[in-house]
Amino acid sequence: MTENTETEAVEEIKPTRAQLLEEEGEIAADYLEELLDIADVDGDIDIDVADGRAEVAIVCDDDDSNLSALVGPDGKVLNALQELTRLAVQTSTGQRSWLMLDIDGYRDRRKEDLREQARKAIETVRSTGEVFECAPMNSFERKVVHDEVAKAGLSSESEGEGDRRRVVIRAQ
Repeated sequence: MTENTETEAVEEIKPTRAQLLEEEGEIAADYLEELLDIADVDGDIDIDVADGRAEVAIVCDDDDSNLSALVGPDGKVLNALQELTRLAVQTSTGQRSWLMLDIDGYRDRRKEDLREQARKAIETVRSTGEVFECAPMNSFERKVVHDEVAKAGLSSESEGEGDRRRVVIRAQ
């Protein structure tokens, strides 16, 4: 086999985007399993790939689960753990990770709350014609609101810096 043929064979084996995302999920799961062991917190890890990113969830069926400690007030501990997990994945792969971490269904519940807030804001904008400024939100939360606004046929944009960044909703 010539050197060119060997190079071509290696290029053909290049992993797909889905395989890379699955690998991210596996690395994240290993990292989180160790964290759960160290913290003596019970939970199972679920891995999925959706919306072009790895999604990892820590779940527990026990009613007396202590997973809420890993969510923290307003999801602040969850957000910090997500960033640490992304860094662990980046250290392993050498690539920036956009994986999404959820703990005990917090993000699903938060999405529904945000959608309801967005629907109320949309109705306010439609009835008054005035601009509506949402409370400051992280990027995950802003995306949920932007999607709901777009679905309603209105326009929105993010304004502000850092922790003060918020969604502003306008009539078309």
